[in-house]
Amino acid sequence: MTTDFLSLPELKNKLGALLNYLYPNADTDALTQQCLEAIGPRINRAIVPPEQLWSEQDALLITYGNSIRSPNEKPLDTLEQFLHKHLQDTFSAVHVLPFFPHSSDGGFAVIDYTQVDAELGEWDDIETLGQDFKLMGDLVINHVSSQSGWFRNYQYGKDPGRDYFVEASPHYDLSMVVRPRTSPLLRAVETNEGVKHVWCTFSHDQIDVDFRNPKVLLEYLKIIGLYLDKGVQWLRLDAVAFLWKEIGTPCIHLPQTHEVIKLLRLLMEYKNAHAILISETNVPNRENLTYFGNSNEAHMIYNFSLPPLVIHALLSGNGQYLKGWLMSMPPSPVGCAYLNFTASHDGIGLRPAEGLLSDEELETFLKTLQSFGGRISSRTGQNGESKPYEANISLFDAFKGTYQGTDRWQEARLLCSQIIMLALEGIPAFYIHTLFATPNDLDKLEATQHNRSINRTNWHKGELETLLADPETPQHRIFNALQRLIRIRCAQPAFHPNATQFTLHLQPEVFGFWRQSLRRTQSIFCLNNLSDRPQEISLTNINLISTENWRDLISGEAVTDLYGTLTLAPYQCVWLTNYEKKV
Repeated sequence: MTTDFLSLPELKNKLGALLNYLYPNADTDALTQQCLEAIGPRINRAIVPPEQLWSEQDALLITYGNSIRSPNEKPLDTLEQFLHKHLQDTFSAVHVLPFFPHSSDGGFAVIDYTQVDAELGEWDDIETLGQDFKLMGDLVINHVSSQSGWFRNYQYGKDPGRDYFVEASPHYDLSMVVRPRTSPLLRAVETNEGVKHVWCTFSHDQIDVDFRNPKVLLEYLKIIGLYLDKGVQWLRLDAVAFLWKEIGTPCIHLPQTHEVIKLLRLLMEYKNAHAILISETNVPNRENLTYFGNSNEAHMIYNFSLPPLVIHALLSGNGQYLKGWLMSMPPSPVGCAYLNFTASHDGIGLRPAEGLLSDEELETFLKTLQSFGGRISSRTGQNGESKPYEANISLFDAFKGTYQGTDRWQEARLLCSQIIMLALEGIPAFYIHTLFATPNDLDKLEATQHNRSINRTNWHKGELETLLADPETPQHRIFNALQRLIRIRCAQPAFHPNATQFTLHLQPEVFGFWRQSLRRTQSIFCLNNLSDRPQEISLTNINLISTENWRDLISGEAVTDLYGTLTLAPYQCVWLTNYEKKV
């Protein structure tokens, strides 16, 4: 039996309260009705219990629509064929990075939210992917391309767009504004009314929209309604932390931003009870956690501190910072989950490591990544100083060696990082180039002069499949190993995204934690050697229950002496369990 998520009167009351806070001068009743009309007719009214929004069987693949290319094929067709051939039994969800017409920033300067980039395919291709996978799409909500119709209309004083953008005088004191870039915040533009200065948080091709205008909110609700109708079930709010602007504030994490997210979640769940809202907030850990709200904002938040900390642990051979972070992390609230990742289309965010890594550790970390071919991108601090913002490098090449230099353990370190991610509380997300052990793309970096291009390779399908079929290549070994590990993980109840997690206290070279299934039928002890030397662990320190049989899910080996010693080879990981569901 199914019931509505909220009755219409209840929904209107909740919406009205949020809208009255955001737009106190508006006609709240009329604006509430406009919001409902903008999101469009309902798709799915069935209540989904929080524990059933996701499960241990969920794993997400992150990819551009053209990460794999084949002559005379639409890239989205090529992607679909590759997924069906190789990965349909591995991943439940696919995040296709911005697939709209765009002018820059790898798709994140959107020209038209309602169209699919003709060079990739069309809406039918997106809908087909949404039939076979939980499909995740991007709502680039903070800004639009300077080539968009809205911005052209702004320049000509026409609707829609005439009053959609944030203006500010260059004489204002904007020193408090938090920036992720070093470019000037304001851009001078010619309009029918003369020169005006518009707000550009990210680049001068990405013009910030003004959510203080309720018409902008309604435009984005229409876009969300379209995405949901086209099969996009998971929605990623790009750069949402910067959404609301108030002169004299840092213009990040403002209360109004959180209220907008609450409103979006209400309307998304009203339209489709299976819809999931994900916040993308590349900020220090404490700030990131606020986007769960009171289980009424984002369903998922990116675990942004995980990439720098797990990479640091494997480069240094010491997990003290990673362990300290994990011990401080609260369980995700009811109806919420962490989205775990170690690599993405962007770089390794450094702000999420603030307060977690010391300045000395961060300096050594960045110098090591640079020695492996990485680049460092910067941002402007509140006092105008330049600060490291992200490290740009492929994850495979980030593990070329350690602080001592390059060595022979590159593949083992990469696999260790992914095994850690797979086992942690939350839903694992894999950037497609991690699966392929893609090295730094120095040719693309040189061609574009954009640091992020180093990790945005476009593989030719024939070349890639040749490498994947050859047992002598790292591409074959990593691809097959990760597929196997993901399938093992997805069969274990103790790896449910909300299953219990406790940190284990072991030597610094071993990062360990314990997971227990929601029904307490399965325990898994996750032990990971972060170093290039064997590590011995006394099993009495782990307290395996003596009346049960224990086995390592990864190697298949049984534990025969519960009071003995377990020796982990360099970068070896084990998942010791008292229960095994066959894959």
